[in-house]
Amino acid sequence: MTATVAHPPAGQARRATTAPPAGKPDARYLALRNFALSISVLNIFGYTLLGFEQPWIWPVIAVVIGYAVEIALESLTAWAHRRPPRYLGRGVRGLYEFLLPSHITALAVNMLTYGNDQLLPILFGVVVGVGGKYVLQAPIGGRMRHYMNPSNLGITVTLLCFGSWFSIAPPYQFTEHANTFFRVAVPLIIVTAGTVINGLLTKRVALIVGWLGGFVIQAVIRHFVWDVAVYSALGPMSGVAFVLFTNYMISDPGTTPARPRDQFVFGAGVALVYGVLMVFNVVYTLFFATTIVCGLRGAGWWVAHLARRRRERASTTEAVTA
Repeated sequence: MTATVAHPPAGQARRATTAPPAGKPDARYLALRNFALSISVLNIFGYTLLGFEQPWIWPVIAVVIGYAVEIALESLTAWAHRRPPRYLGRGVRGLYEFLLPSHITALAVNMLTYGNDQLLPILFGVVVGVGGKYVLQAPIGGRMRHYMNPSNLGITVTLLCFGSWFSIAPPYQFTEHANTFFRVAVPLIIVTAGTVINGLLTKRVALIVGWLGGFVIQAVIRHFVWDVAVYSALGPMSGVAFVLFTNYMISDPGTTPARPRDQFVFGAGVALVYGVLMVFNVVYTLFFATTIVCGLRGAGWWVAHLARRRRERASTTEAVTA
């Protein structure tokens, strides 16, 4: 449920967005815009019709904090790298596009967590989610890029820090005030919108197939090996929270592979880790599984980078010796 922004190496200036070919719309911008629009509309309907239980002012405060943290950290990074901030130079449109990822992260953290009457943990999650992009980075494709899903990271760290009285949002709030028809219509609308975005813009269909297929397989294995009721193991797939996670969280294009084969492996890997965590009775499993897989992927990029540098140094030494 979040789209993300990569950062260039030190000293290398970069424009806020890469201009698409003439006459062709920017797929990344369209994905960000549609993600932001979808989650904004969902929050509006959630507070007016569906039954969201957090105070209505909280998403507004979360978004403002997300904007402030994004601008402050980008300004600091630009100063350190001696380049102009990425939100300058293109007027209001450039600032609007720059703030779309933090907008998505802030609304996602507020919507998917529940702190009773305590706003501080939610704002903490927003700060961690937005700030993690500037701290947790790895050399990917020749430049430093973040590898942790921002919204998922913010929720995971907040659960670890405030887990004794803080939790994810109760699933019933997404359909609490809806009648029978709308309880069926809500997930169908979310699936349809998510399918359009992931199929046409983010190109993450293979990842979702790997995730859903792996989820079913791990449920069947737990049923036959650990005697878990198969309906209970597959039950989360029928909830709105699972549909949101599948279409808007795990499919984040900025922190998942681009090639279909790698996407499939990533999605299946999250399902595998989910099954292992469930065997050990770990709660909030969806978020922890995604965090672990993203972390392993980032560590893999660092290992590959260090191994490549070691080979280059060895080759240079051999050449000098020769």
